[in-house]
Amino acid sequence: MAGQVNVAVIYYSATGITYQMAQAACEAAGEAGAEVRLRKVRELAPDEAIRSNSGWEAHRLETQNVPEAQPDDLTWADVVIFGSPTRYGLIAAQLKQFIDTTGPLWAQGALANKVYSAFTSTATSHGGQEATLLSLFTVVYHWGGLVVTPGYTDPSQFVAGNPYGASHTSNNGEIAPDHIALAATALTAKRAVQIGAALKAGLAG
Repeated sequence: MAGQVNVAVIYYSATGITYQMAQAACEAAGEAGAEVRLRKVRELAPDEAIRSNSGWEAHRLETQNVPEAQPDDLTWADVVIFGSPTRYGLIAAQLKQFIDTTGPLWAQGALANKVYSAFTSTATSHGGQEATLLSLFTVVYHWGGLVVTPGYTDPSQFVAGNPYGASHTSNNGEIAPDHIALAATALTAKRAVQIGAALKAGLAG
């Protein structure tokens, strides 16, 4: 391996479901030997909207010390794992806004030749999980990155059932990620680190 692999887990979470998956991704990446940064994207919703939902307000307080994502986190990383709840089959506006700030890095080619992966959650069964992941990966194609998914590379994936990335159905935020969703998130992260390490070593050689 050409040095240690740097992994940035960059996510948005309103009530904490996606945050729990982000934590699982960080833990798995760390266990795989990576240096890991956990970063949330900036909240865009007005305070009155957040205060109107006790779960949303509580989660904001819970994660107030999680650093906000910066463009430097992308340049530092060899592997980037994005996490977002689904919004009509697309990523949340908060994550999209962060991605929209990356134009200067893209123009410099600074986002190319990295590994990217992702996870998502929805309020209802199916609910746009695959569409969200696939639409997010469109960004990676523009960047010249390499998409790494869990596929069906482990028997657990035949239970989890989503080859595009880890996903979870929360029943409108009432059901925390179960062992199946967390295992899929861990597999997603470990594969991203494995391929990221091989890519970094190959490019260095």
